[in-house]
Amino acid sequence: MKYLGLAYYNPAKFAAMAPDDVQALVSQCPALDEKMRATGKMVVSASLAEPKDWVSLRPRGGKPQITDGPYTEAKEMVGGLFIIEAATRDEALRLASMHPAATLGEEGGWGIELIPMDFFLG
Repeated sequence: MKYLGLAYYNPAKFAAMAPDDVQALVSQCPALDEKMRATGKMVVSASLAEPKDWVSLRPRGGKPQITDGPYTEAKEMVGGLFIIEAATRDEALRLASMHPAATLGEEGGWGIELIPMDFFLG
């Protein structure tokens, strides 16, 4: 089964961190990302652009209405995503636990939401 991992962060907490602390935190991410890739179970991994660059589309009168930024207001924002292949939920949890947002960045409000996917095209 494939699982979608959404990596969250809290923009306000992250912005309150000293620049050196942010750099120290994010500099640890590539090694952890590589550890996850080395399992051969990662299908996709990506960091997302800042919310100011997002665009939302919602149906209005049979046509898409386009607005800048995230559609919903939230304390936490999705900052990255990954898709992993796992035989069991326990394996998926073990793999997701390797992601930087599961082990680092508590001060920035980092966290992972792991979602089983019913189907996958591709």
